[in-house]
Amino acid sequence: MNDFTIIPALDLKGGAVVHARGGTRSDYQPIDTPLGSADDPIAIARALVAITGSPVLYVADLDAIEGIGNHFELCRDLASALPRHDLWIDAGFSNVTDCAFWLPLGATLVIGSESLRFVEQWQELRAAFGTSLVLSLDFAADGSRGPSALFAETAYWPDRLIAMSLDRVGGTGRPDLERLKDVVERSGSCAVHAAGGVRSGADLDAIAATGATGALIASALHQGAIDEKEIAAFHGRRRSQSD
Repeated sequence: MNDFTIIPALDLKGGAVVHARGGTRSDYQPIDTPLGSADDPIAIARALVAITGSPVLYVADLDAIEGIGNHFELCRDLASALPRHDLWIDAGFSNVTDCAFWLPLGATLVIGSESLRFVEQWQELRAAFGTSLVLSLDFAADGSRGPSALFAETAYWPDRLIAMSLDRVGGTGRPDLERLKDVVERSGSCAVHAAGGVRSGADLDAIAATGATGALIASALHQGAIDEKEIAAFHGRRRSQSD
């Protein structure tokens, strides 16, 4: 049975941690969480990785994605504060120059399909940075976002994928298991991580049952719906299934 990684997600906007909800980024507000103050992203990041035990922290720089600035300095501080963790940073990357600017952080760069207009942009990035990139296949309620060839042609897929349901982030919708299963079945040996709609341990079970190798979560951690005890129980169920 493959390993399954529960990856906490941190959404940054205007220097604060915000509650991502439904993919409408203009409406995101500073998060109200027992894990720390919204204007102290480092404290919240430390709490998130402590709860999940994850070696990875996913960071969405919403200002960079929207083209209104970036959180490079803050991400550098996060990297210094969490030296044993791998930061997966999504900052609206669309070209080699954008990526090269962030490389000094030593982070893993996530390329969101919604940030690409042409599949050739992805090809250039992949040629420059190889398997160090993660590709996020971004979906909204009305379908995929980004070049259609990225979704249709699995030859473009790297070793690591995120199946991102933007419309299910932070709301009441559950994971889109049918879409996730389709991506997993077509991915071959790719490691597929689900994102959007994870609300409970039962959702983690359902995602793992598709063959996915991980899930990104945020709201359920802040709300206490998934905590250390629930995560330990999930991993325990995984181990018992492999016996």
